[in-house]
Amino acid sequence: MCELFGFSSRDTCDISGYLKTFYTHSNMHPHGWGLACMEGTEAVIEKEPIQASKSNYLKERLSVPVSARTAFAHIRYATIGNIKYQNCHPYSKKDRQGRRWTLAHNGTIFEYSALDQYVKRQDGDTDSERILLYLIDQIDAAEEERGHALNAGERFALLDSIVVKMSEGNKLNLLLFDGEQVYVHTNYANSLHYLEKDGWTMFSTLPLSREAWKPVPFTQLLAFRQGRLIREGTVHGNEYEDNPENIKFLYQIFADL
Repeated sequence: MCELFGFSSRDTCDISGYLKTFYTHSNMHPHGWGLACMEGTEAVIEKEPIQASKSNYLKERLSVPVSARTAFAHIRYATIGNIKYQNCHPYSKKDRQGRRWTLAHNGTIFEYSALDQYVKRQDGDTDSERILLYLIDQIDAAEEERGHALNAGERFALLDSIVVKMSEGNKLNLLLFDGEQVYVHTNYANSLHYLEKDGWTMFSTLPLSREAWKPVPFTQLLAFRQGRLIREGTVHGNEYEDNPENIKFLYQIFADL
């Protein structure tokens, strides 16, 4: 599977040390790396479809401080989608209100028919990109129906209802940022952890230090703002567990890459 890294902070911090450790895991995830540093409607995204530890660009990038208040990183083990730039995470796109959404995903959508329409609209061919396009369309549709831009609480409530449905039978570990809130969700046991310090919270598939990392609360959408947990969604109980049928499905897809 892929690995995720996320950071939400009250103040700008240098996260280079944690990122260097995170990217050393790329020997097991050799099909691409990405880094997004976000602020409001802006997102600077850097990524390549090569193993992070073999990237000269990334080596140079991490030789100077990487400072941010909000950041995502990703290392990819390809399951759905070929090994190319367009399939590297994070993904980013604006909604009709000009709000920028940035997503990194570790998981597989085995069945969720609402995503099928995006196969011909997306730039790459991953299910993760389809998730982002779908979520933005749902936000746009809700705002058009209500006649006003959704506030932070309304956006969270809508995404919570979507996550409850999408997590049924699917592995849905994701990080999502809308310019204000970082949304965090996992439904696969022991596959996302967090570390809290004064003024910030960091997320990673695996702990990146000997500090007091804890498992992210399970089968529940969370929202963080400036490093602080501000919203907790429905505890839906849709835990994803590997089964022979899904594993066979993934092997078949990977064999065709």
